[in-house]
Amino acid sequence: MPIRIPDQLPARVTLETEGVVVMDQSRSARQDIRPLQFGLLNLMPNKQRTETQFARLIASTPLQIDLTLVRVADPLSKSTPEDYLQNFYSTWEDVRAKKFDGFVVTGAPIANMPFEDVRYWPEMLEIIDWTQTNVHHTMFICWGAQAALHHLHGVRRYRMDHKAFGVYRHKVLDTRHPFLRGFSDDLAVPVSRYNDIDRKSLSPDLDILIDSDEVGICMLDDRKYRAAYMLNHLEYDNTSLADEYHRDIEAGLETPMPVDLFPDNDPARMPENRWRSHAHLLFQNWINEIYQTTPYDLDKVGTGEW
Repeated sequence: MPIRIPDQLPARVTLETEGVVVMDQSRSARQDIRPLQFGLLNLMPNKQRTETQFARLIASTPLQIDLTLVRVADPLSKSTPEDYLQNFYSTWEDVRAKKFDGFVVTGAPIANMPFEDVRYWPEMLEIIDWTQTNVHHTMFICWGAQAALHHLHGVRRYRMDHKAFGVYRHKVLDTRHPFLRGFSDDLAVPVSRYNDIDRKSLSPDLDILIDSDEVGICMLDDRKYRAAYMLNHLEYDNTSLADEYHRDIEAGLETPMPVDLFPDNDPARMPENRWRSHAHLLFQNWINEIYQTTPYDLDKVGTGEW
């Protein structure tokens, strides 16, 4: 079954080229079901690339899903024209009265900045709290995960000795968890971050699902706040890390080559995607679990009344 996104969204062409079924509003209206309502709070400067990556994964289930693209009110965006945002994005204020079955909060390129110094930090705190009343289950990604863990659980983060950058092997710690059904015992995961979280500060309500001896915790489940935290980037496409590396080199930065990304460590060669299947499987499992547990009456999301 397809995902429903705005008809003119550029991501639509990419998804249809890849064989993803995208539904228009007239066709979806003829189906006598309740589509799942999902939101994507996109904090990345290159909105188009990020929305395509997540729409690709959200569309990988047999369920009909309406995807709402959301942004913070902060008007500054280096890579996305304002008219694009006006055409395809809602601000959080626009959707704060709406209920969602699932909600994704992306990462943001502000790793070196204290949370409280981020321009939109007060709005982020409101959004994180809002997920508890208006969202059935939330997946926080990278910086979004660190921010939510800090706010909801007081989890401490610290700057690592060097940037974790590349594709690293990770261990699945709970193969019986609903989000990890069908996962291999270990998997390759793209990583790009300067910070890690302090294990000693984790709440008893948090369960580590995926871990790495080299680069730390990858994914956590939050039983108390109906959330999952993915600290790395299974949503990345083949060239995401490579583009970041080449951009840093062109800017004169002394960025080391990403670990285990380029074939034969040759940055001129196209990286192979060794994580795509697990990315799709994670989102299929997550969305299936939401479908099994969310109330049919969308107004009851977040109330615990069903």
